[in-house]
Amino acid sequence: MTRIVAIGEAMVELAPAGADDLYRAGFAGDTLNTAWYLRKLLPASDQIAYFTALGQDALSDKLLAFIAAAGLDTAHIAQRDDSSVGLYMISLTNGERSFSYWRGQSAARRMLADDRALRAALQGADLAYLSGITLAILPPEARARLFDLLRDFRQAGGKVAFDPNLRPRLWPDPKTMTETVMQAAALSDIALPSFEDEAGWFNDPTPAATARRYREAGVALVVVKNGADPMILATADQSLTLTPPRVTDVVDTTAAGDSFNAGFLASYLQQGDLEQAGHAGASLAAAVIGQIGALVALDHDA
Repeated sequence: MTRIVAIGEAMVELAPAGADDLYRAGFAGDTLNTAWYLRKLLPASDQIAYFTALGQDALSDKLLAFIAAAGLDTAHIAQRDDSSVGLYMISLTNGERSFSYWRGQSAARRMLADDRALRAALQGADLAYLSGITLAILPPEARARLFDLLRDFRQAGGKVAFDPNLRPRLWPDPKTMTETVMQAAALSDIALPSFEDEAGWFNDPTPAATARRYREAGVALVVVKNGADPMILATADQSLTLTPPRVTDVVDTTAAGDSFNAGFLASYLQQGDLEQAGHAGASLAAAVIGQIGALVALDHDA
């Protein structure tokens, strides 16, 4: 049995729902998206836990029920009486998404007010999964607690998977963002960066340069996602270039990277084959971007 703990922020999602500027409310969030798809892909005997903080209002209760109904372990999600949940709205232009956020009241910002809850959640886990957004929403002292917990977790034999998911609007300045992301990389066994983001903020000229930078930071396995263009998968012993399947009808690119991460990790954890895992991640992402919203029905759900 494998136990995975995904750490981050669960939010209310407003997605386009047809004409007349109507929107459909749902729930999502980058690490929650990956956990949700992992639960669908991995055997029922595996445990997928989600770690965050929510409020004590009706909307938070609905979100907690949603996470539980997805089959995720919610035992370590705290509900605070001083905050609620964040919200984001998707805007689409020819399938490409942009977001508007309302997250100042998000309880997830306080999920590491102390380290006891996350320490308990990580007890007995095999893999911790987090993102740059997880880091960005935390105050510096909570971020330091998270890094200490991850060090302890790895020393006890756990592995860490990290998607940098660079969102400069969440950070006080680009320097803080890039330095913190590379601090997290140094605590990670698997890194899943996106080349477009990395090129913009780290000035990487090629996906291979991105892979090399993360490998030099100490990451054992780096997967550089690159949209519709070839991706790089690199370890100390192997470097592969894979081209994802061509998607002719892109409806909504929301959660493209999150779903890729789930497809890749689920395959790699079960089979240990790098090329197979890369194809699995790309295939899942292709299915997801053909529908609206972050969390969509898959063929085997029918």
